[in-house]
Amino acid sequence: MSFLDRVVAEKRAGVAERRALLPFEVLAARLTKRDLRDFHGAVARSGAIIAELKARTPTIASFVHSGDLLALAGVYHTNGASAISIVTDPSRFGTSLDDIARVRDAVPLPVIAKDFIVDGYQLLEARAAGADAVLLIVRLLDLPELRSLYDLARDLGLDVLVEAHDETEVLAAIATGARIIGVNNRNLDTMAVSLDTTRRLAPLVPDDIVLVAESGIRSRADIDVLTASGARAFLVGGSLLDAPDAGAALRAFTGSTSPEPEALR
Repeated sequence: MSFLDRVVAEKRAGVAERRALLPFEVLAARLTKRDLRDFHGAVARSGAIIAELKARTPTIASFVHSGDLLALAGVYHTNGASAISIVTDPSRFGTSLDDIARVRDAVPLPVIAKDFIVDGYQLLEARAAGADAVLLIVRLLDLPELRSLYDLARDLGLDVLVEAHDETEVLAAIATGARIIGVNNRNLDTMAVSLDTTRRLAPLVPDDIVLVAESGIRSRADIDVLTASGARAFLVGGSLLDAPDAGAALRAFTGSTSPEPEALR
């Protein structure tokens, strides 16, 4: 069984357990009228950085800033991030939906919940936790499932980052009606990373869709190359999480020379 097969099986089992304790309809009825922040607008600006929070990965035991991710969210806010991504998979990444709520209460940036979503129940959970957007990975879903989950997310008011890794998946994302398409430079089967993935797939994405380059972005030079290819926003994780000075690293990605005054954000 592949990595993704194991993940999907575990996610479906976990959802079934949680639904037995708190049925879909009951959770849906508990959703608050909390205002949603404009994730799409935040990442539609050229050069937008979606700064990621996670405590670890399946291959990295911890990062320099793993010990205080809430403080790091504040660093992201004051140093030019357009949005914050939180991986809500505690067993593999050490962060959860609880972190969504904490970060959203601490900083005014829109927050995207990144998980391996295979069931609409997970969308309700993300919305209830305070997420403004969610990730849908094309590789995990057939086209009817993708469309159904996308439509439910939009009905809940959530923005959706639809993630693809090859030509067929990009076309599926477009067919779904995605307004934001992420190209993951990491192959989820082999875990190999290549920025050539974004460069190869970018011409397939229409200009009216926000193209987000994900994974493997290490420098401002990488962003410049990917911008020239058509990417508008950039999801950056490890390069910030392991930087001795995350604020300085983020400013280098944005091209800024100093933190933004609180009053101007």
